[in-house]
Amino acid sequence: MSQLFPVAAITDEFSSDIETAAKSMASIGMTGAELRMVFGKNIIDLSDDELDQAKAVCAAHGLEVIGIASPLLKCVLPNAPEVDARFQQDMFAAKHNFEDQPRLNARAFEIAKRMGARIVRVFSYWRTVDPDACFDRVIAALGSLAGQAAQHDLIIGLENEHACNIATAAETARVLAALDHPNLKMVWDPANAFVSGETPFPEGYRKLPVSRIAHVHAKDCTIEGHKPIWGALGECGVIDWKGQIAALYNDGYRGWVSLETHWPGPGGNKHEASMICGRNLKSLVTV
Repeated sequence: MSQLFPVAAITDEFSSDIETAAKSMASIGMTGAELRMVFGKNIIDLSDDELDQAKAVCAAHGLEVIGIASPLLKCVLPNAPEVDARFQQDMFAAKHNFEDQPRLNARAFEIAKRMGARIVRVFSYWRTVDPDACFDRVIAALGSLAGQAAQHDLIIGLENEHACNIATAAETARVLAALDHPNLKMVWDPANAFVSGETPFPEGYRKLPVSRIAHVHAKDCTIEGHKPIWGALGECGVIDWKGQIAALYNDGYRGWVSLETHWPGPGGNKHEASMICGRNLKSLVTV
C-alpha cells in the first residue's frame, strides 16, 4: 500500500498543549503541522522564544512546520457593505482589526521564515451582504501580500472561508484569474465551499486551476440552515472525500492534506474527534 499525500493537522485541533498535540499527531502517522493556536495565543502573537519552543516540540515528534495558519485579512473591511450575520466568525484568539494588518503582515512573514514554513494562510475580510462590492479591494490586498511574499520566497495561501468574501471555488477561481501572481495560491477547503452553498466536488473543484492549489484542508459536515454541523471526516456522507482525494492526485497535486477537525467529538471530546478524523484521513490517502 502507498500513501498518495503527506498528512498534517492544525495542532490545536488535537490539543491546546503543543506537546500533547504533536505526540498524538505523530502516533497516527502525521508528519506535518500547521500552527494556529499555541500556548493559548494566536500564532501571530507568539514571541520568538515561544516560536522556537513550538518548533522544537514539533521537530522532536518528527513534524515539519508546513504552514502558518494566520488570521491575516480576517477582519472587517471598512467602508464596505455590512457583514453578513448568517456566518459564524471564528477568531481563534485573534483580536486584530483592519488597522493592524500591515504590522501583522510583516510579523507573519518573520514567523514563517523562523519556523521554516513556506505557506502563510490568509483570508478575504469578513463576508459582507455584497461580496462583489469588495472584490477589487480584496484583489488589491492580496496583490500587496503576494508582492511582499515574493521578497521572502513564501506563498500566500488564500483559504476559501465561508465567513469571508471569498468562500467558494467559483469565487476563488475568479480571484486567481484576476491576480496571476506566482506567490498567490490557494488553500482549498471543500467543506467551507459546501457550507457556502456550493457542491465542492466535482462541480466546485473543476473550476479551480489545480496548479495553484498550494494546500488542502480536510474536515466534514452536514448543514442545518446556514449552520455547519461538523462530524467525522469521510463519514458525513455529503462531501465526496474519496473522489476529491483521487482527483487531486490524478490532476498532479502533490502537496499536503491537513486536518482541521472542527468536530467537537463524541461526548465533547475534541482530542478523540481529531484522533478519529486523523485515522480516517490516513485511510483516505492510502491506496
